[in-house]
Amino acid sequence: MCIAIPGKITSILNENTATVDIGGIKRKVNLDLIGGADSSLIGKNALVHVGYAISLISDEESEEILELLRDVMDLS
Repeated sequence: MCIAIPGKITSILNENTATVDIGGIKRKVNLDLIGGADSSLIGKNALVHVGYAISLISDEESEEILELLRDVMDLS
């Protein structure tokens, strides 16, 4: 099973890479799959899977996914 985690784009590093904040952890993420890096993406949420942003999502979708992930982690 694969899972994508929501993260907020915080800075653009170059034409295809950004820094994304995922729950306080900052990672470099490739943005090629969503059309490349652009300063207009700062502050937007993206679904991140294995170092790639695979789609942009709304703040509401991001919160919903994070809440579902918290619920799943509490089941153990």
